[in-house]
Amino acid sequence: MITKFDSLFAGHIDMENAGYGGTAVNDRRFPNEDLATVFDKAEGMAKLMDRLGYNAFWMAEHHFQHEGYECIPNVLMAALHLAHLTRNIKIGCGFNITPMWHPLRLVEDYATADILTGGRVIFGVGRGYHTREVETFGSPLLDQPANRELFEEQVDIIFKAFNNESFLHRGKHYTLPPEVPYRGYDLKELTVVPRPLRLPVECWQPIQGGTARAMDFMAKQGIRGLIGGGSAEGGAMHRVVLAWQEAHARIGQQLEMGERLCFGFHFYLAKNREQGIREAGKYYEENMKMFGELRLVRALSDEQIEIMRDPKRAPYAKLPRIEDAIANGGVLCGSPEQVIEHLKALERRYPGLERVSVSLSVGVPKSVCLEQLEWFGKEVLPEFQKAKVAEPAFAN
Repeated sequence: MITKFDSLFAGHIDMENAGYGGTAVNDRRFPNEDLATVFDKAEGMAKLMDRLGYNAFWMAEHHFQHEGYECIPNVLMAALHLAHLTRNIKIGCGFNITPMWHPLRLVEDYATADILTGGRVIFGVGRGYHTREVETFGSPLLDQPANRELFEEQVDIIFKAFNNESFLHRGKHYTLPPEVPYRGYDLKELTVVPRPLRLPVECWQPIQGGTARAMDFMAKQGIRGLIGGGSAEGGAMHRVVLAWQEAHARIGQQLEMGERLCFGFHFYLAKNREQGIREAGKYYEENMKMFGELRLVRALSDEQIEIMRDPKRAPYAKLPRIEDAIANGGVLCGSPEQVIEHLKALERRYPGLERVSVSLSVGVPKSVCLEQLEWFGKEVLPEFQKAKVAEPAFAN
């Protein structure tokens, strides 16, 4: 039963000339004062969502994006700030890219945020998908097996440090503690100071390819999964849910369909679906231009990616359209009643599903983001919040 609604804001600034016919991604370059507006935008969204009863506001860690798409480099620092401006909403790390961190620095920063916010920050990890980011920080991404190997060792260290008063680790990439003398003795173990006060740490990770190895690793570590983007469309999402169940069954855990998962969607409310398509189509296309090149939309061909770079050719080419995404279930678009109907159908099919994330595409202006989140919060959220209220018990 869906009882929690979140929204992910990866840090996009307001954009003009969006869509296939708009400015090409690699031609976008904004001044620093424009890029810095993402923090005011995040503030406005978090405060509105807090007032309306959303569960969590997620932000994503990204670096060096002068194009204006993902401009929040330190999620934990931003989360701490937003927690001081809100009362109840949780702030999610969606996600800290561990190959760009030393794992123990990430543990310390999260533990500090956990203590200072009273447990209102949700932890999250990811492997990364921008070569400009990950490789610049000295970690592999082009070499995907090396990236995964490093990530898995780092996450293993993170949970050792979270869950043990003292620990040691001997791996391919890290020897912790280093074998050095300290104050007259040989160093044999480490204690992270401080550790989180709230254990076990709730941790989330995006599911993209949905490989058995990835899901087995997540199940073993107790990490929860966000299904979003291309894998949220049509039958692909259902296959991921089944594989998620199978991975947990292999370690003796029986899950309901959708349990320990969050389904992520882009959304756009309007009086009717046709109006929503007219207003949101250009932002959907901007999203495709940005993420398609990064191979996060697996159905795109090399030819389609090349065409999307050209604003003169792209509007007339055979490229993904918002109508297709709506039909496949990856985008929620239309009236509040239509969106409620779609989500209720998800509830029936996935009885273990508790959490849904609804987000706006890149480039949507701050004013529209606030308008959309308020409309959703006032007309869609209440239909599911009713489920939180238990039926009164009557004596016989």
